[in-house]
Amino acid sequence: MEKVKVISRNRKAYHNYFIDESYEAGIVLTGTEVKSVRQARVNLKDGYAQVDDGELFLCNVHISPYDPGNRFNHDPLRRRKLLMHRREIDRLDGRVREKGYTLVPLRIYLKGGLVKVELALARGKRMYDKRQVLREKESQREAERALKERSYR
Repeated sequence: MEKVKVISRNRKAYHNYFIDESYEAGIVLTGTEVKSVRQARVNLKDGYAQVDDGELFLCNVHISPYDPGNRFNHDPLRRRKLLMHRREIDRLDGRVREKGYTLVPLRIYLKGGLVKVELALARGKRMYDKRQVLREKESQREAERALKERSYR
């Protein structure tokens, strides 16, 4: 099994979306972008993926410029091409066209020396869904706390 080093996670995605499926995709980066990714200077918070003319692109993901890169640096918010099989892209495109689905990056990681992105097919949560999840988490914490106090007695 290959070693995976997680560079950045999108914690907000789990709060804002119901995650249905996840996929692994390669990403096309320039040299200075790879160096910035290896330094973990990536922000996935507002990122999303979209299909244009049968190609998959990662949008609105901020990869900070590499400090020693000077004139060879990249635009931090540029669209980056994602690498997946044609059948997978077509399937994702069909699902995204359904009402309420979007492609959200969950994490960027290094796998076997290559930069990979984990994409999720997700449906947006309503405000009451978010409150419900928070209530469930809070009740779970209280139950664990009560069990912990009981075990000390």
